[in-house]
Amino acid sequence: MTGAIVMQGLSKDYGSGHGLFDLDLEVAEGEVFGFLGPNGAGKTTTIRLLMGLIHGSAGTATVFGLDCDRDSVAVKREVGYLPGELPQFGGMRGSEVVAYLGGMRGAIDRARVTEIAERLELDLGRRFREYSRGNKQKLGLVLAFMHRPRLLILDEPTSGLDPLNQQTFHHMVGEVSADGATVFLSSHVLSEVEETCSRVGIIRDGRLVSDMTMDRVHELRYHEVVIDFNGDVPEGAVRAAAGVEDVAVDGPRLTCTVHGGFDGLLAAISGHTVADLVSREPSLESIFLSYYSK
Repeated sequence: MTGAIVMQGLSKDYGSGHGLFDLDLEVAEGEVFGFLGPNGAGKTTTIRLLMGLIHGSAGTATVFGLDCDRDSVAVKREVGYLPGELPQFGGMRGSEVVAYLGGMRGAIDRARVTEIAERLELDLGRRFREYSRGNKQKLGLVLAFMHRPRLLILDEPTSGLDPLNQQTFHHMVGEVSADGATVFLSSHVLSEVEETCSRVGIIRDGRLVSDMTMDRVHELRYHEVVIDFNGDVPEGAVRAAAGVEDVAVDGPRLTCTVHGGFDGLLAAISGHTVADLVSREPSLESIFLSYYSK
């Protein structure tokens, strides 16, 4: 496989430590790559550099061998792009926005547009200004997918979508990937990346801190667990349980973090009366901070 996206030393320095710095990353053709990081980490800056919307301070980026800065018009022909925020189309109807942008691209398969809009439950007859945030996002997905691009670059693609539409999006990504398209999507939602991606890059403060397979990402996940007992608290057994860390006891309440599966914890509390048990997956940012601190 050749590189659909190749970035070498790519940088955009905004000053005061903000921007993107020395990014080396390659995404193979046909790969679904997740670009993960907290808000403000540099994900959108990277995408805007790939699309030729801003100029880098140093380094290079190419899409299918085309220079993203010098050949930005040719790059856009190959890409289905969803920005973090859509332009404002005012009083234009959804169908008119599709026709306008489709006309600039060339022939667009109307049946394809109708199919995507129906799957996302988007009414293309309504005016853009009447759309909710979620419907604007759906229109953006129609515009990105409608011409069957070789590469999809999607900035926070499920932002504003309800869970059913998020699942529809995940299916759409799977379908285009099966047809050989490459997908590069940014997100700060770990579950979204798990649904769709085979590999992820983690960015923090403008620097790539990790490039890993999904198996490694699964190892990063943990849950914060709070258990209220009626009677004795099996603190010793819980501390000895596999995958359990950070155990603390306050009266009848035990708190801990669980990495991987819950078998060890459940075996440790077996035979004890549990009044309440709450398990919470922390935010991706919390997971990052835990990962970085190690």
